[in-house]
Amino acid sequence: MSEATIRPARITRVLADSIAEDLGFEPGDQLVSINGQHPRDLIDYRLLCADEELSLEVLDAQGQTHYVDLEKDYDADLGLEFETALFDGLMQCNNRCPFCFIDQQPPGRRQTLYLKDDDYRLSFLYGSYLTLTNLTGRDWDRIAQLRLSPLYVSVHATEPEMRSHLLKNPRAGQLLEQLAWFQQHRLQIHAQVVICPGINDRVHLDRTLQDLAQFHSATVPTVASVAIVPVGLTKFRPSDDELVPVTPAQANQVIDQVQRWQHQFRHHLGTTFAWLADEWFLMAGRDLPPACHYETYPQIGNGVGSIRQFLGEFDQAAQALPTEVTPSRRFTWVVGNTVEGAFQPIVQRLNQVDGLTVTLAALASEYWGQSMTVTGLLTGQDIVYALQGQDLGQGLLLPSLMLKPSDSGRLDDTYFLDDMGVATLSQRLNLPVWIIDGIVTLIRVCTAPHPGLADTGKRFAQVRSDNSLQAAESSPASLA
Repeated sequence: MSEATIRPARITRVLADSIAEDLGFEPGDQLVSINGQHPRDLIDYRLLCADEELSLEVLDAQGQTHYVDLEKDYDADLGLEFETALFDGLMQCNNRCPFCFIDQQPPGRRQTLYLKDDDYRLSFLYGSYLTLTNLTGRDWDRIAQLRLSPLYVSVHATEPEMRSHLLKNPRAGQLLEQLAWFQQHRLQIHAQVVICPGINDRVHLDRTLQDLAQFHSATVPTVASVAIVPVGLTKFRPSDDELVPVTPAQANQVIDQVQRWQHQFRHHLGTTFAWLADEWFLMAGRDLPPACHYETYPQIGNGVGSIRQFLGEFDQAAQALPTEVTPSRRFTWVVGNTVEGAFQPIVQRLNQVDGLTVTLAALASEYWGQSMTVTGLLTGQDIVYALQGQDLGQGLLLPSLMLKPSDSGRLDDTYFLDDMGVATLSQRLNLPVWIIDGIVTLIRVCTAPHPGLADTGKRFAQVRSDNSLQAAESSPASLA
């Protein structure tokens, strides 16, 4: 891509007490160039800004061009945040995987929900998974030159024919050669394997784990870890695909199969190496492994050990719980029904606080047509369908992973995957909503001296059917 096609980077936030604030930057300004070079993404921006002397070309919100020269400490951050990490556009996926969640959505939602990214830069920056099938020679050169490691790679199968079949792309069969390239350049990946029953499981999973393990035994292991994840299906997927949902019996079989491999890996590699997503144990009705099993939690973003980590964090934080709260209050905590059993100890401990009652609403998704649903896939429609008309207490506790922020960045302007906003949900249920982004927030909201005035979630305590929030609901469409 030529510099002429790179868009200026639109600034959405200027951090307080930062270099950028001192220079007079404001949200809406656009960064055009740094020392005469046009950054194509956040990676370029960070590299170019590492210099001690910078010459910036900036376009303000009124369209006026400004040139700013400054000196700073090496690697000192300017304090700017941008609308997107990719200034030259998103690299789209060129595969047609039948299990792709993007293709299992209904039509008519906000456009960003249908963007299929396969971008190595998002993989490096944020840990999103890519397939390596659409990288150009220039991309491979840049990965090597900038040492962009680790990347997160959707493997699914290592057998060339099987992987090409799964991704519906003949280039997908080049994976082993690509892993050899990473090995040659001493770069690392974390691998993901989505198991589709009857397709890439059993002997094919054995082959995949065996092949990937060959790329671990080195001073710098090429494949640092593997996550094994069950396929997720919705009622909107194409009717002619070959996929079937995972049954409890199949979940048990996969657990047993992978645990045999884990025993070998610990003996030969000195690490568990390949981990099962928490969903396998929940679907099979089996206990989660202990915290020590997950080592450094290398696949936490894939739901591998996230529940165990959450439970551990709660056990620590619960030591500071008060013995009672006043005035008395009751909340309803919404989660996906896959975690109902795992979260019961948390609810029981919270309810030992005199004056506090927390009821767990463990829901399946009617919207997606799933009998077992992870929390992040619950939609506003699911919550309204299941809870409307019930006595939910003084408010709803809503995990933040259900939501995506809009362009405005306001807390009261977030959306579920069905495009319903938090304001609309509060209006439909006629009660406040608190967004819970972790254990600290959960405990703070539940035990605040005056419910509704907790530091975190304060704004949502006011989310009711008033005009201001109806106006918030009509704000620009959010990013997926």
